[in-house]
Amino acid sequence: MTASTPPPGPVPPGTTTHLDSTAQLMDQITVQLSSRLLTAGTRSLRRPHADRRHSRPPTLVAVAHGSRDPRARETVLALLDLVRALRPGLPVRLGHIELNDPPLSGTLAELRGDAVLVPLLFGRGHHVKHDIPQAVGEAPHLRVRTAAPLGPHPLLAEALHSRLAEAGWRTSGRAGGLARSGVVLASAGSLDPESAADTARTAELLSARLGGAPVLPAYASAAAPTVPEAVSALRAAGRDRIAVASYFTAPGRFSAQCADLAPGVAAGPLGAHPALARLVLHRYDEARAAKAAAPGPAGEPQLASA
Repeated sequence: MTASTPPPGPVPPGTTTHLDSTAQLMDQITVQLSSRLLTAGTRSLRRPHADRRHSRPPTLVAVAHGSRDPRARETVLALLDLVRALRPGLPVRLGHIELNDPPLSGTLAELRGDAVLVPLLFGRGHHVKHDIPQAVGEAPHLRVRTAAPLGPHPLLAEALHSRLAEAGWRTSGRAGGLARSGVVLASAGSLDPESAADTARTAELLSARLGGAPVLPAYASAAAPTVPEAVSALRAAGRDRIAVASYFTAPGRFSAQCADLAPGVAAGPLGAHPALARLVLHRYDEARAAKAAAPGPAGEPQLASA
């Protein structure tokens, strides 16, 4: 046995063997810690995919009335194309209350997850208060928020003014100008007084947009005055340059009927107007942000405020 060979028997504390055991223990700790860090890192790499799933915006479901006029559906589809162009990546679907496909109930049945319904209607009438909530109640598999109807809003006044101008409305360049001008705001009509109040407010906004020219609401059904009655009222007030503004989303029986009664300029329906597309998105964003629009305890949607 040489001097460099360790003696047999137990190794006293403080020798290299104890140091080797400590090193092995540290190695094990390092391996375990590295494994845990690797697992955590893998989870963190996976998390963005989950976040992207959950961050998918609710589907915007535009709710149109529907019409037997074949131009109505085409007009609404063109409007929704504008909406998609303004917000790429937003899922946009269409559902009709009656007369056209797809029906609202069918559209909701095909969806999953979250949806925001935006009525392409201009006031708080029967369709908004009863028909749409009924369709939502038949789709309990969805988390639904319902936006306020499009009217009243300054963007509607912008679109109405634009359609009048396209049809030839002018208040200058002729004798009398604004003092001789008046507009009838022709809409479908409703028995609900809140709907009439909404239309009256839009008439005020349009009047301001037109520089103060009087704008009288009129209705094709269910309410008064009619378009001829509103025209007579304007004439009695000394207005002989009278136009009819079409307070309709798309062509249909009522819009054609009102246009035929115009004594002068008759504007076309609002249709695929950029201001209307912006308003659809505005109502969608309002509904998403409004606490009052969250589903209640019974799962029934609340109507977002205007």
